[in-house]
Amino acid sequence: MSPARVRAADGQAHAARTLWNLLHAWWRMMPKQARTLANADAAIRQAREDIDFLAVLPAQAAQAVLKTYFQAWRNCWDGRADAPNFKGRFRTVMSVDIPQGRDLNIIRVHRRWGMVNIPKVGRVRFRWTKDLPVGRHGGAENQITGARLVKDALGWPIAFRVQTLEAKPEPHQGPQVGIDVGVTVPLALSDGETYEHGEWLTGKEKTRLLHLEQRAAQRKRHRRPGEHTSRRLHHTYDRIAGLRAKAKRRALDWQHKTTTHIARTYGTVVVEALTITNMVKSAKGTIEEPGKNVAQKSGLNRSVHAEAWGRTVTMLAYKTAQYGGTLHKVPAPGTSQRCSACGFTTPGNRESQAVFVCKNPDCGWSGNADHNAARNILHLYRMGLALIPAAGRAVVRRAKRVKPATAR
Repeated sequence: MSPARVRAADGQAHAARTLWNLLHAWWRMMPKQARTLANADAAIRQAREDIDFLAVLPAQAAQAVLKTYFQAWRNCWDGRADAPNFKGRFRTVMSVDIPQGRDLNIIRVHRRWGMVNIPKVGRVRFRWTKDLPVGRHGGAENQITGARLVKDALGWPIAFRVQTLEAKPEPHQGPQVGIDVGVTVPLALSDGETYEHGEWLTGKEKTRLLHLEQRAAQRKRHRRPGEHTSRRLHHTYDRIAGLRAKAKRRALDWQHKTTTHIARTYGTVVVEALTITNMVKSAKGTIEEPGKNVAQKSGLNRSVHAEAWGRTVTMLAYKTAQYGGTLHKVPAPGTSQRCSACGFTTPGNRESQAVFVCKNPDCGWSGNADHNAARNILHLYRMGLALIPAAGRAVVRRAKRVKPATAR
């Protein structure tokens, strides 16, 4: 987009965030019986008349903010999410919703590019990465119902909502497979297959990122207390964010391609029920009881975050269902210490990250530790231990239709 259109999109995103905050303040102020959709709609209409900069947001986008806010409370009451809160200027992802597909007027320029109309922004060009039901390819059962702009460090990507009628997939007749996730080997399968990737940034890009981080630290060190961040430092931060966003896009591309191939190949996919939040807790400890190997644990936590195991499992969940397969989770404890050949379990079985040697005198099997763990994961599923919370962890959820105290 041109700089003028980028500024227009930024203005709409800030207006949408402000409208959300006004809705939340209105919700907390109004009595329970007055928190209706009609009253909220009247409130945002009045706000758009009284506050000039809210007018840059199209009326349909403002209605989308209203519907999203009320849906957030429904998710909270049903126990699917926490209660909605105020959106900060810097920690909130900037986004603009286009709820009506007829406003987009999408045309395909050529094989790689298309044109779309953004209300109150104008005609912009976008990269054509997937087939869209446009022109003769569209119809009543296959049409674009809207879109969403979400800003990142590289620009304004657009995601289209497509409504299509698809036949229910036949049950996948592919084989069963267990998957072990890791840091050194991202995905190890029980049949001996592995999926690995290289560095997300090239050597030159990593050097440039290190140089920018050092420059930002130097400029920040010379800034006086209370002094505003300079434009040069802001520009350095933007370039750092751009490189990190590029690495994230490459990681997402690898995850999508890998999970799609797995979902197409296997009918039953079994993974561990990992509690990643607990796995990446800091090892600093307290002043009275300081932690050990804090730097090593910090590096491991960064590696775990970089692999994004939870996102991989989420992709596998909906892609296996799309191709007629199923995804199951099994308890995680002991899968890396158990011998898949004889079942003998001891911490000494895994001699290193990659080598597994069974200490049972009657067995002595040896092999790759990741593939051994994947076979144990599949074994737990076949033994009927699927869907058991990992390590006996109880999941407490609020009963349906019970509002939290903050919403009463």
